[in-house]
Amino acid sequence: MGGRRARTEREWSVLVSAAQVLLERVPRLTDLLIEQLRAHSQQFDLAVPPDEHWHQISEAMRYGIEALAATRSAPRRDLQYAARLGRRRAEQGLPLDLVLYAYRHAGCLVWDELLEIVSAKDPEALPVLVHLASTMWAGVDRQSSTAAEAYRSTEQGMQRRSDERVQALLDALLEGRSTPGLAASAAAGLDLPEQGRYAVVAVRVERAAGREPFRRVAASEGFRFFWRMRTDYEIAVVALEAGVGLTELAEVLHRHCPGPGGISPVVPGLADLGLARRLAETALRTCGPGAQRIVRLDERLPAALVVSQPELAARLIADVFGPLLELDPADRALLLETLDAWLECGGSAGRAATRLYCHRNTVFNRLRRLEQLTSRSLGRPRDLIEMTLALDAFRLTGG
Repeated sequence: MGGRRARTEREWSVLVSAAQVLLERVPRLTDLLIEQLRAHSQQFDLAVPPDEHWHQISEAMRYGIEALAATRSAPRRDLQYAARLGRRRAEQGLPLDLVLYAYRHAGCLVWDELLEIVSAKDPEALPVLVHLASTMWAGVDRQSSTAAEAYRSTEQGMQRRSDERVQALLDALLEGRSTPGLAASAAAGLDLPEQGRYAVVAVRVERAAGREPFRRVAASEGFRFFWRMRTDYEIAVVALEAGVGLTELAEVLHRHCPGPGGISPVVPGLADLGLARRLAETALRTCGPGAQRIVRLDERLPAALVVSQPELAARLIADVFGPLLELDPADRALLLETLDAWLECGGSAGRAATRLYCHRNTVFNRLRRLEQLTSRSLGRPRDLIEMTLALDAFRLTGG
């Protein structure tokens, strides 16, 4: 509680004499301060064990009184102890405003005691003591600010470790671990219900020049997002409120990310996030090269089947498109582009022709040639399914 202004010989005499008496009164002052703190807030008793509290206040007062009458070159044990006390109070969870309250009231008690001691021993020295008031309160301010700085630093470190622990729990859930109590611990750390409506989003992050930057969304009406980084994509666990679904989720994501990305179906709890993550990644894989869409798995199930079985996909391509693969690449691409346009247009040759900038008869001629090469008919449902799946496989696996 001492300052560092150069003092006169008279001031030194007054302070040293008063400090000697003050040190003898530290136990009584400690009892008095603890009584006042308890009256102000019961959190002091809840956060700090009584014996520890008494000892720490006694030590802090003793160091503060010693600093009051210390020389300029003396080590600041009061500040060292204030930093230690600030760290300890942060660990105990006592609010910072109560820590600072304790320092202010300790200063008031010591000042009142100083006035009483000097008035009793040397009344004529009161003007000298008043002259030193600003110095003393500057010391109190420095002690409290030192404690506050240590408190905030410790609190930030604790929060960082807590966040890292929660993120580790979330990663474990996304990996599909079934450790007992894992979902409950993550729910408590994330402030989420263990059972609820959740989806997982996988978004490929491509930071190439010219691409719109990926913007994480933390919250939107009806949604809370918890993002985790992977090597070449990011994953978000999304908590969905009642009344909102995957359609609304896709709309929110489209506003923040150009894609490509995949959205899992809704799962009923945190313990199911491993499954949801795998399904979201499958949905992402149904986005072919150059795709910039956020897609839902439930809208891409045939393609999802293809990308989930790469060996079967390769066999399907070879079986259905075998002769087609022997064509010149440009010729082959033209036929497959025509098939794709025809399928996207619901089997309408006229609309496909408009999309391809050609005559509808040209579309019919290309499709007939495709049927001849594959020995399949687009008019037979089973053949149409095979052709559609083979086209998806070719697009998504690169043939």
